[in-house]
Amino acid sequence: MTKKFSYIGILSLIFAMFIWASSFIALKAAMEDLGPFTVIFLRMLIASLCFVYFIKSFLKYDFSKKDIKFILLLALFEPCLYFIFESKALQLTSASQAGMITSLMPIITAMAAGYFLKEIITKQLIFGSLIAMSGAIWLSLQGTTSISSPNPLLGNFLEFLAMACGAGYTITARYLSDKYSALFITAIQAFIGAIFFAPLFLYEYFTIPLNITMNSFLWVLYLGVVVTLAGYGLYNYALTKIQASKAAVFVYLIPVFTLILAYFVLNEKLSIIEFIACLVILVGVFISEVSSSWFKKRI
Repeated sequence: MTKKFSYIGILSLIFAMFIWASSFIALKAAMEDLGPFTVIFLRMLIASLCFVYFIKSFLKYDFSKKDIKFILLLALFEPCLYFIFESKALQLTSASQAGMITSLMPIITAMAAGYFLKEIITKQLIFGSLIAMSGAIWLSLQGTTSISSPNPLLGNFLEFLAMACGAGYTITARYLSDKYSALFITAIQAFIGAIFFAPLFLYEYFTIPLNITMNSFLWVLYLGVVVTLAGYGLYNYALTKIQASKAAVFVYLIPVFTLILAYFVLNEKLSIIEFIACLVILVGVFISEVSSSWFKKRI
């Protein structure tokens, strides 16, 4: 792996995390008028329509039975189970507690990558991950929420399951990226996700009054085109350049970018403590990504 490709992969991950951070604002706005599964289904449907043009080129791949198994496993992890666990978790626990559970994903991914992909887990990666995780937990503890948490124990467990699915998705995508393009991997997620959430959408359609406004439509369009296509596309592309264990560390950037976007879009203020916590996260990601030789040259 050349340094050039590493830099491209890192930039792709940074942009992917920024886009995914913006999805929290978009999802919150869209769910003011629509049910959660309706938003997810429309998001997947719109993304699928964007990939229809590429179906002919996708059929040129030589799919083995093993590949099909891993493709289905990929989609099952994310978007299917991940979004189910995530949406239900946030209905039962507070955002701050869910944020603490979210910070466990890179550690889960790193350990899983070491076991399944035989990736080397260095002390530097573990040390950087622990620093970033500490910053993410600190940052989550500073957040305030007005949403009730009727069953935080169950909600936190569901959030943990979502993070386990996210780790499984990263490992599976890393495996598939050796044969399939990032475009195909992103497309197959959208296609299977649309089919999977269609029955849940129909259930909400007949049981929950929907109010499709121009505002909610534009936010769903943003989720489908920008967040799903660009976000997952960049992330899947980065997995072809960077190890899954290292790529997962960038998840810690999501709360940082979310705070920044909330400041400018929602006019939320960033406290000094939150700012320091953001710096801790950035330091952890930096330590995890920079090679040990970089430190040796400066000691």
